[in-house]
Amino acid sequence: MSLPVIAIIGRPNVGKSTLFNRLSGSRIAIVSDVPGTTRDRVSTDADWYDRSFLLIDTGGIEDRPAADSVLWREVREQTLRALDSADVGILMVDLAEGLTASDYEAAELARRSGKPVIVAANKADNRSRLADLHLFEHLGSESAIPISAYHNTGIDELMTRVFESMPPANDTDIESGAIKIAITGRPNVGKSALFNALIGEERAIVSPIAGTTRDALDTLCSYGDTKLLFVDTAGLRRRGKTDRGIEKYSAIRAIGAIERSDVAVIVMDATEFVTAQDTHIAGFADSADRSGVIVINKWDLAAETGITDTDAMAEVRDRFKFIPGASIVFASALTGEGVGQIFEFVLKTYAEFSRHLDQSELSREWYRALGERPLPSRTGRHCRIRGIEQVGVRPPTFVIMCRRPELIHFSYKRYLENRLRARFGFAGTPLRMIYRSEGRRRHE
Repeated sequence: MSLPVIAIIGRPNVGKSTLFNRLSGSRIAIVSDVPGTTRDRVSTDADWYDRSFLLIDTGGIEDRPAADSVLWREVREQTLRALDSADVGILMVDLAEGLTASDYEAAELARRSGKPVIVAANKADNRSRLADLHLFEHLGSESAIPISAYHNTGIDELMTRVFESMPPANDTDIESGAIKIAITGRPNVGKSALFNALIGEERAIVSPIAGTTRDALDTLCSYGDTKLLFVDTAGLRRRGKTDRGIEKYSAIRAIGAIERSDVAVIVMDATEFVTAQDTHIAGFADSADRSGVIVINKWDLAAETGITDTDAMAEVRDRFKFIPGASIVFASALTGEGVGQIFEFVLKTYAEFSRHLDQSELSREWYRALGERPLPSRTGRHCRIRGIEQVGVRPPTFVIMCRRPELIHFSYKRYLENRLRARFGFAGTPLRMIYRSEGRRRHE
């Protein structure tokens, strides 16, 4: 059995994301006074006292099309999908604004799903508002519960009612053993379309409007016997181009998604190839010591630009030297070209990212490298490098015992790392090399 699922639904701007953050214990969903900020489904594992569950935040449901009606129809469809996968729904309403036609619409969708629905009457911050509580009682399966998600009141009563309406939870960690993959890149390079092509369903909203994806989405899927956890992230602009507020927090979470991942899939646009921002984003993965796979999306349009795969490969290798040997995939989310290769290269890269070397083979290569190119002295002072030991994986981490590590020039450190790569591979994977002084605490 998987974890029980709770979906938070309701019209825009009633506090769904505030409740989501309150229950999850972190700022995962974007909170803003702008209606419609949450567009996609956002999910996370959460715990409330001794109960574990999967929590889903959704976009707002309205009873009439908004100005960008195509997008809002997709938001509505995403909400229906979330409700369909849930064991119980929390219907959020706003006591301050009163009962609206959109509240009726959300309640009707919940009733059609056949799932139990608990009404949470938010913004119950003063007694005068409680007088209108009875207006919402017929929207759900039981009487409405007054809460204040912002002030953390009424939440215990709400969750007690929710747990009473759902099947027993299971302690299975649905992410256990899954390879975590962050799909990242500039805005509008086709990340969401590629994400949907990879997981085989319309999980993220795909729109030609740049910046449609604002929240990071987690989706667990399988490739053969391997579990993969995909994260579709908001596009990352250059720092000076990032708007304050919503887009700023999206960028923060996109970078956080890279840091939490095992493999960063860096998506570029074949029609705008290669930009400084592409390398800047890849630099986030490098700084976080994450492995990387490079995907050149929209390759079906490459003929219009006149670029060949040979030219593209050479350009990527030259511009992404800080991700040595990274796999490069020419793909089209629209036609499906190359999409299957992404799975293969992700698994290959993760194997390198998780690789642990045999100590005897590691030592032989290490001393061979030292013998073929002895460490030069600096201003008459000598440094002695002794043994090496691999102490970790994801990323592969090595400790080198030496005397006076501060005397080792960075070029010699690079030589030693390149020797390890030439002998053992580690394609697309960072190596963490720790030079530790004998008799002292760790030095980098």
